[in-house]
Amino acid sequence: MSDEAMMRLALEEARACLEWEDVPVGAVVARGDEVLARAGNRRERNQDPTAHAEILALREAAAALGTWRLEGCALFVTLEPCAMCAGAVVLSRVDRLVYGASDPKAGFAGSLGDLVQHPRLNHRAIVTAGVLADECGAILREFFEQRRGG
Repeated sequence: MSDEAMMRLALEEARACLEWEDVPVGAVVARGDEVLARAGNRRERNQDPTAHAEILALREAAAALGTWRLEGCALFVTLEPCAMCAGAVVLSRVDRLVYGASDPKAGFAGSLGDLVQHPRLNHRAIVTAGVLADECGAILREFFEQRRGG
């Protein structure tokens, strides 16, 4: 599957977050064309500050493979990962990170910082940014506009 096709699956997960009024971010972990895991943010639903889409998808993928080492895998996420999620990308040994919308306020895959490619860490992911960025950004903008009452 193409990066765009995987990102469309992540967008489906992001849209599902709207049911429980969580920030609509979705993630997919794949190995080749095989989807290992899919998740959306569940911070509100689970009352868990670590229940970001990326963390949940990485956990599910590790369970599916029976190992925490996700070498050969790619993480597709609708929004540039925060510091926590960027750290999880490094620690899980994901080969590729593909994200949609950049996050200049909290993104740690190139915007605010670049944890996933930091030269002093023992693993670096290849990053592809901006896949379906307009669609990924639009769902977030609409969510926050509605929360602000406009």
